[in-house]
Amino acid sequence: MPFIDFTAIVREAWMAYDSSREIARIADISAQVSTNHVYRIALKNKSIIIAKLSYFGKYEHFVEDHTIINALSNNLPAPFEHFLARSLMKGNTLFVHRHQSEVIDAWVVFYRPIRIKNRPPRRLSEEQIVRLAGQFALFHKACHNIRHTVPPSSKTLEVDIRHLLAIMDTEVGRHEYRLHEGLIRQQAQLFFEDMERLGANRFDKIPVFVDWNIGNFSLTSSFRFYSRWDYDWFRMSSRMMDFYFISRVVSDIGDRTVFTYNIGPLMEKRFILFLRTYHEIFPFNREEILFLKEVYRFFLLNYVIKDGRYFFHEIFATKLQKEAYEIHLPSIEREFDGGVLLKALNL
Repeated sequence: MPFIDFTAIVREAWMAYDSSREIARIADISAQVSTNHVYRIALKNKSIIIAKLSYFGKYEHFVEDHTIINALSNNLPAPFEHFLARSLMKGNTLFVHRHQSEVIDAWVVFYRPIRIKNRPPRRLSEEQIVRLAGQFALFHKACHNIRHTVPPSSKTLEVDIRHLLAIMDTEVGRHEYRLHEGLIRQQAQLFFEDMERLGANRFDKIPVFVDWNIGNFSLTSSFRFYSRWDYDWFRMSSRMMDFYFISRVVSDIGDRTVFTYNIGPLMEKRFILFLRTYHEIFPFNREEILFLKEVYRFFLLNYVIKDGRYFFHEIFATKLQKEAYEIHLPSIEREFDGGVLLKALNL
């Protein structure tokens, strides 16, 4: 991609939002793994605003997702009423600025700053796992209770996987996926078959954030949810979509700078401890637990293989995709044992 002055796009977006409040400076506070851009805007009146800029996917989906998130942030009951950042409105509508040029189609949304407390430790103790499980269960239950109060979503898991298959039929897709076409089509077919067998389309759809790495949320000293940011993978779907990253948070290996997306954390005793605690508060059914295998498969197919080169910086994307093709996708049928999880939960 040619050089693009993203700061200028952010400045343009702010001028479209409210030119009466002048910008003093703009600082790039983006994570270094993602291609998304996040900026801290200091206004001359001493106010602080956060701007998120994105240019992959569809503009309509970007607007749809942030409209749902903003409704969610306003509708969540206590104790989660301040958990999510609120977006800026213009009039009675969520403000999203679209910048279109010959080089890029980019979109900017503004947030009020959100307070941050304690980042989760790199490796949790068993007591901390139990406390965190309780928080997730209560948060998911709150999202479930208000699921009918947020705007509708057009994205589904099946639509995303069919989009991957459609890309493979294009000239660009035939080139990019030519060495792994058979594997991808086989994995997609297994996904569709299990979706049908488990009745996954009938699962309740709630707001889920999918990516729960420890750099995306903060906790109080008593391990209660305090704040959550980074909404790149947000969607309306089964609550089970959150659980692969949860398994990574509670994994015995803990957080690592060099990471891989292996299936192992889903079968760890520490994750089973998490599931047991959560199940006592917000019970699972058998089909949801068995669906964890497809949650993992979907994650690899959609976020690593289909969108990896658009979301991760190239050095990460290349590594993660290679591992997905050679190690992780072939390991699913061999290493995931839903019976172990069902037995642990007496389902």
